[in-house]
Amino acid sequence: LTDQCIYAARDRLGRTPVVLARKEDAVLVLRIEDTDRERSTAEHTQAILDGLTWLGVDWDEGPFFQSEGRARHVRDALRLLEEGKAYRDFSDPEANRDEARERGVHPSRVAREKADALGLDEAERRAAAGEPHAIRFRVPDGETVVDDLIHGEVRFGNDDIDDLVILRSDGTPVYNLAVVSDDAEMRITHVIRGDDHLSNTPKQVLLYRALGLREPRFGHVPLILGPDGKRLSKRHGATAVGDYAKEGILPAAMLNFLALLGWSPGDDREFMTRDDLVELFSVERILKKSSVFDAEKLSWLNGKHLAARPVDELAGEIRRRLAGSEGIDPAFLEEPGSMAAIVALLVPRSR
Repeated sequence: LTDQCIYAARDRLGRTPVVLARKEDAVLVLRIEDTDRERSTAEHTQAILDGLTWLGVDWDEGPFFQSEGRARHVRDALRLLEEGKAYRDFSDPEANRDEARERGVHPSRVAREKADALGLDEAERRAAAGEPHAIRFRVPDGETVVDDLIHGEVRFGNDDIDDLVILRSDGTPVYNLAVVSDDAEMRITHVIRGDDHLSNTPKQVLLYRALGLREPRFGHVPLILGPDGKRLSKRHGATAVGDYAKEGILPAAMLNFLALLGWSPGDDREFMTRDDLVELFSVERILKKSSVFDAEKLSWLNGKHLAARPVDELAGEIRRRLAGSEGIDPAFLEEPGSMAAIVALLVPRSR
């Protein structure tokens, strides 16, 4: 399994993929999707790894980097081109948009008409001469049906799908081609990701079929919203998993909290350990409606998890956090009994 949004999806870390993988005794694959080179840095990657590790999301294979498969991505694109399932696009995107607006059609359909009028021989001659161009996938007629694990059967009219670019004019592959190629190479069986990627799914399904590859099962989980009902973002508070760790949120509490955003165990229980989540989880109980990130509920759950921790263990962690802090007597920290006694008094009211 892979969460294809793992690169940018702070709001989905630690949710469905890891629990489903553990319940089904499957292999959880971590892939860093770094085709957007401007947004991909070593610091971003380390933040992802640190956040997942803190949450206890223990992947089995990886991390793999999408950029490492570029040669394979290009081969797949050229294969589609050779089989007539893609075409070279030398046209001006801005001119295509203007013409498409006048005619009420997709800009890519204008690009296809120009490519067909140009002809294969002329296109190959211009490509051989080094003229910059993109390669577009030729979307077939008809409709694409996706059997989604959460939404059920979803139908997409192919007329509403652009002839997507699969290789940019600089020769780099785009996301939709790269993930299809990578999923096949890694033998991915299930792709669990956010609802915002549902529109990408028919494009990817068409590419799987055009390349003769086995399609994984797709499941699109509801997004997490802020208190204002809009998609969770930086304006709603903490911006990274590490911020919650610094605020004193326990990994077990965060995992518990995230699991309840868009899923229900089928009863009224809310406090759950990781083992509870794995035992109780089922895809069938994933909700279709988005949930609101309630910071007060996270704080309440954190209090429950604090209270469930052995006092000596919690006291030891607090001693480590306080070590070296200004105003703290080192001798006091060396008395585990005193710290444990204080923790036992405070933890019932702590959040």
